[in-house]
Amino acid sequence: MKKTPKKKTNKSLFYRISAWLHLWLGLISGIIMVIVCVTGCIWVFNEEITGWLQPETKIARQDAPVIQPSRMLEIAAREYPGKAASYAIYREDRVIEVNVGGRRSGSTLKLNPYTGEIVSKVTRKEGEVDFFRWILNGHRFLWMPYKIGRPIVNYSTLVFVITLVTGMVLWWPKKWTKATRQQSFKIKWGASFKRVNYDLHNVLGFYALLLLFAIGVTGMVWGLEWFSKGLYWVTAGGKPLPEYTELKSDTTKVADSRLPLPQAMDQVWYQVAAKNPRATGFYIGFPDTAKAASTISMIVYPSKGQYYNNIRYAFDRYTLTEIKDNSVYAQPYEEAGFGTKLRRMNYDIHVGSIMGLPGKFLAFFASLIGATLPITGFLIWWGRKKKR
Repeated sequence: MKKTPKKKTNKSLFYRISAWLHLWLGLISGIIMVIVCVTGCIWVFNEEITGWLQPETKIARQDAPVIQPSRMLEIAAREYPGKAASYAIYREDRVIEVNVGGRRSGSTLKLNPYTGEIVSKVTRKEGEVDFFRWILNGHRFLWMPYKIGRPIVNYSTLVFVITLVTGMVLWWPKKWTKATRQQSFKIKWGASFKRVNYDLHNVLGFYALLLLFAIGVTGMVWGLEWFSKGLYWVTAGGKPLPEYTELKSDTTKVADSRLPLPQAMDQVWYQVAAKNPRATGFYIGFPDTAKAASTISMIVYPSKGQYYNNIRYAFDRYTLTEIKDNSVYAQPYEEAGFGTKLRRMNYDIHVGSIMGLPGKFLAFFASLIGATLPITGFLIWWGRKKKR
């Protein structure tokens, strides 16, 4: 009995390798990237959704001074005896959020920034998180133990970025004709389900490719140390990424402490606020009372809804002298080199806020398309498998 000869293909070896990688890497990482992309869609608008669902958290700007950190500490101590305030966040036209009992999952007081009145009080048990923190946990480590889930998400994102590149190879027509342009750029809505599904994968994947590539690369910056250092080295002209060093107060100066912590916080607040009169937001980091070397930290946000050009300060909790570091945030954004600027824009690029609200919408729709690609790709593969 004669064997049926294999059908010859005129596809290049590069194309066939790309097709093989696109298929199997897509199948391996598919379900993970659906979760990562969907949770990313939701997280992009976490501040806007919170403001919409909780209108009481919006406070119109007034021509009056914002309450001092000492007042925040006083209210936190009264409402949560025995627990220390970790940090406070103030955004223009919003309440002040004071975290008490833990930097990640502590309870939260929301205060009127001008009167100190308690707008809301959320008390959480150990390990309990709010909805958006739960969404972020899924986005970062799939609600698994961090050391297990985080590498899975990181390397799945790397695989996803590779599938984007191979997808571009498969999308590119061998010849540009009127028919190939129609097929490459338009969805044929009146066709069969199989054809529409193929177009959704092929056409939408092309339109979202650059945005998804940027989102994927910026996501890997946080998760893959070798990638983070390599990308900075390339973009900074061969300079190594500055190593993170924990800033510490000088514990030999405890006796030199002239002010109690609340008054020391106020002094730092006035000093930083005077330097940044047009700031649209502040992060106030209270020193950890359980750690003698803990510092007072302040972050200033000059632009509403953006973080790349923030200005960071750290102070010795005993002498109130400013402590300088050597991180990418050590110098003003305007004075930084290209690689440092790009690194500081990483979060804003990731969520689209680098382009304001329109950028967030672009990131939302790109992530939504990203969530559909593994599904439409699987249906294409399954349909061809059944046909064979």
